Amino acid sequence: MLRNPREKALKKLRRELRAGLYSYIVLSILEVEGELHGYAIRKRIEILSGGKIVPSEGALYDILKSLRKLDLIEGFWAEVGGRPRKYYRLTALGREVLEELRREINEIVGVLSKLEG
Repeated sequence: MLRNPREKALKKLRRELRAGLYSYIVLSILEVEGELHGYAIRKRIEILSGGKIVPSEGALYDILKSLRKLDLIEGFWAEVGGRPRKYYRLTALGREVLEELRREINEIVGVLSKLEG
């Protein structure tokens, strides 16, 4: 089955764009909100984006796993309402990396603003 070239290109570019941005958004949410479990992070992204960009549960947990491997966040278990939940929080390294990423994102936004007039 041949796909529309436009749709194929959009799907690929959106996936690439969102992959990095989701990590940045997760780090930013944890910086502002503190300790959150995965579902709360996903709901926060949904609220902030008006439901327009919501990672799948699988994608979110892959992002969280990747951020943990890089020591940018740490996970811990806590019982809430008699139910164990894995919570995540930003590490000191995560804060440092987020500051650098924020500067770079701001530069990119500046370039885009100039292009779009």
